[in-house]
This record gives sequence, structure tokens and C-alpha cells, in this order.
Amino acid sequence: MDESLVLKKCGYILGSTLGDGSYGKVKSAYSESQNANVAVKIINRKKAAADFLEKFLPRELEIQASLSHSNIVKIFKIFETSNGKVFIIMELGVQGDLLEFVKSRGALPEDFSKKLFRQLSMAIKFLHDQDIVHRDLKCENLLLDKDFNLKVSDFGFTRRITYDDTGKMELSKTFCGSAAYAAPEVLQGIPYNSKMYDVWSMGVILFVMMCGSMPYDDSNIKRMLRIQKEHRVDFPRSKQIPGECKDMIYKTLHPDVKKRLDICAILEHHWLGKTGEVSSRHHNGPATSKPASSSKDKKNVEGKVETDITTDPGKEDHAGPSSPRTEVACVT
Repeated sequence: MDESLVLKKCGYILGSTLGDGSYGKVKSAYSESQNANVAVKIINRKKAAADFLEKFLPRELEIQASLSHSNIVKIFKIFETSNGKVFIIMELGVQGDLLEFVKSRGALPEDFSKKLFRQLSMAIKFLHDQDIVHRDLKCENLLLDKDFNLKVSDFGFTRRITYDDTGKMELSKTFCGSAAYAAPEVLQGIPYNSKMYDVWSMGVILFVMMCGSMPYDDSNIKRMLRIQKEHRVDFPRSKQIPGECKDMIYKTLHPDVKKRLDICAILEHHWLGKTGEVSSRHHNGPATSKPASSSKDKKNVEGKVETDITTDPGKEDHAGPSSPRTEVACVT
């Protein structure tokens, strides 16, 4: 059955394409029952690799459908057709993703960056408290709703942490995600602590929000890795970054995992923990939009050619909230 007919049968009117992934695509749709627009991720099992079908897709469906947090995209319904197409109905990130937002606005005001980073931190703490890791945090996977609140999306590389008989965390050996956001231990192919991988990616995201550029040039991975291992973080001279914020970024981008902040330390950091820093005007987005003052800085974001570390199991792009109760059904 045609995708539009399948969705119409379930009460959704198919709209435009929002993004394409390796094994599927994301489209907008109108939900007649909700009287609102939603995002629909469509995955074709017949085109997907065996590894994706056996490992990544089951994890994504099981984990994301179980999540309920204000800063994680909501899943409204999951159903599958007899010809192998999986439909995931999600909240729509109406303001687009964070990368596009920074590309159009440049570096974000400190108050607004702090608001978004706190929301990201709360979402990741929610996951880490349940021993769930994302492993593909990047600006493209952070969506903004109509009120410019952050929503974490795309759980294609997510997994649950496991422990051995002694209670020690078992390290991840799947080297996934995007090189520009990957921790040095991941780039080196060393078994890694997935929670600390998420933290490194968060540091890159905060740098992008505050500077309007990437902290490292991933066009030369070997050189980038050398700089990371030297613990060098070069802030653009054209940007006035508060010392406390620099300290947060510097400590989340520490090459030594034992010295890197964990998610609890991030939330307790003095830059994020200061009260009264988010003024009311920023609840509906930043009042000002300052473009990157350096063309070089802006190019680092706009001209970035993303390098995936492993095969990408489909993207959510502008998908966007997870309800406490997700419907799972099959359409034949």
C-alpha cells in the first residue's frame, strides 16, 4: 500500500519531506486526531542492513517509545505494514534543528545558550540515570519547538548500559556517531564509556552555540585528534565568552575521561547553576540574533562536511516529543 494511503488510513495526511537517512526518510504530516502537525519517520526494512535491523532498530523502537521527558521528542505511535515499512509518528520540531538555527543566527546570546544547554543537560541526566546513552548527540539532532525549547531527537545509536558480574560498566565497542562530535577515545577505536562520550558531544554543542563555529576541524581527523589529546580549545577572539562558560566547555572537552565532567557535575557547574540568568524574553527565543562576526567562524558551521564513524541507521532530522504511553500497532 502507498505510504500516503497507509497514513491516511491511520488518520494522518502526508506532507513534505523533512530529511532523508540511510534506510528511511522523515516527512511532515497532519494528525486529524491531534489537530496538529507531526513528523513521520518511515523506515524501509527491505533496504536496511542486517546489523541495523537486528541491533539498532529494535533498540531505537524499544527505548525511545519508553521515554517521557519534556526535552526529549515525544513518540505518539509506532506501526508497521506487512510489506516491511515502519512508521514512527513523532512531535514536530517546528523551529527546525539547532544547527540550522545557529547557521541563520550566528552565535547565540549567553542567556539563551544557557537555557538550551540546561535543557539538554536535564534530558541527558534523565537518560543516564536510567543507564541509557544516546551516542549521537549533535546540533542536527537537537530540535526546537514553537517556544524555542530544546528536544533531543534521533535515537538510532542509543543503547542501554550493561554491567559485568562485579558491577563494573561494560564499555561500548561500536564506534558510532559523527567525527566532529566524537570523543578522542572513540576516534581512536578504544572501548569507551558511553556516558562520557555523550558529555564530550555536549561540550562541542555548547561551543557551537556560544561561538557559532565548530571547536575542531574534522577535515583532518589525525590532526584534530592530536589537538584534542593536547587538550587545546581555541575560542574565537571575535567572541566574548565568559570565563565560567569557557571553564564548562574546557572541562567537558577533556581528553582524559577520568577528568571529564559527568552529567551531574555539569548540572552543578557554577556557570549553569547561577540563578536568574535566563531572562523572560528568552523563553520565546533570543531577542537578538548576532551573525558570526568572522566569515571563517561561520564557515566552520555552514561548510562542515560531516563524517560518520559508522553507518547511520536512518535520521529523524525535524522529527520532534515521547508520551508516557506510545501506541504500537501493525497495519496490514
